[in-house]
Amino acid sequence: MASVEKRDREGKVTWLARWRDDAGRQRKRSFSRKIDAQRFVTQIEADLLRGQYVDPSDRTTVLEYSRRWAAARIHRPTTSRRVASMIDTHIAGTALGARRLASVTPSEVQAWASDRAQVLAPTTLRNLVSLLRSVYASAVLDRLVATSPVVRLSLPGTHRERVVPLSVAQVADLAEAMPHRNRAMVIAQAGLGLRIGELLSLRVQDIDFMRRAVRVEWQLAPGQKVRSAPKTRRSTRTVPLPQVVAEALSRHIEDFGAGEDGTVFTTRFGTPYRHDYYGTRIFAEAVARAGLPPSTTSHDLRHHYASVLLAQGESVVAVAERLGHHNASLVLSTYGHLMPDSEDRTRRAIDTAWASCAPSAPQAGGTTL
Repeated sequence: MASVEKRDREGKVTWLARWRDDAGRQRKRSFSRKIDAQRFVTQIEADLLRGQYVDPSDRTTVLEYSRRWAAARIHRPTTSRRVASMIDTHIAGTALGARRLASVTPSEVQAWASDRAQVLAPTTLRNLVSLLRSVYASAVLDRLVATSPVVRLSLPGTHRERVVPLSVAQVADLAEAMPHRNRAMVIAQAGLGLRIGELLSLRVQDIDFMRRAVRVEWQLAPGQKVRSAPKTRRSTRTVPLPQVVAEALSRHIEDFGAGEDGTVFTTRFGTPYRHDYYGTRIFAEAVARAGLPPSTTSHDLRHHYASVLLAQGESVVAVAERLGHHNASLVLSTYGHLMPDSEDRTRRAIDTAWASCAPSAPQAGGTTL
């Protein structure tokens, strides 16, 4: 049981709250007023009974716990680097990062988010807030805080531009604008829907020309030249090999060979391409030569792939599987406006539903009002 004791030292009266924490250790805290000490021990006893006890003397800061939380996560190396960078850039060095974890209020989190909104895009800011929300959710489970202060934040709205896919003619022009050694890379990505990391890691042994299929099992992460597992389990997949892609790959392998480990697309030194070198040098320069919008990236070739499949009547579920997405909802949200004849289908659906309730034509000689 918790208790409150009066202390009188040389005429100065204080009130000492005593209690045992959830580990059975004797704890105490001094107050200048009896009522404050009584309220404190009442709250402590209630928290102990509910299993929500939080050590009031814990001095762990938001930054310290964020780093501890990140170190304990089972993240891919690229995700670990991204999370560490977000913590170092947007929590360390801020007023929030230096605050005691259990002392942070919702208004302080809002002030921090508003400050970060000045330097981050809305989507990036939401990812950062999501990270802090996860940190506090873990802190609640560790009983370092009673509740999370990351609630009901006012954040800038996000506006997602509609995807305008490249046409077949534009992709052909882009391939023609690429150096000869890289032309097949455009055709392969546009015809297989690969992510750039999946394209750069493609091996000869992954291509089954007889069965007309390509097995996607690896990727090259940004800044890396060593293969790693794909982004998600669904990213490991088998993709149908169209004839136009098979011919482009066959010509490329015949003209340039493959790396020692079977890598299809290599530099003239026989090594795989890095993301940044291929994307910002080779691909970007070809985009300019082809007269395409400057914002065009290799990811637009995945958009092209999805749009072609949808235009030809492929199901949303099948497109999601080809792209390596978890489910069809992302395909619908990204490419739903590209579904063929969607406006005509909408009109027909409403007209059909209301057909039985349509007013009959007036009889001859009838009275109209």
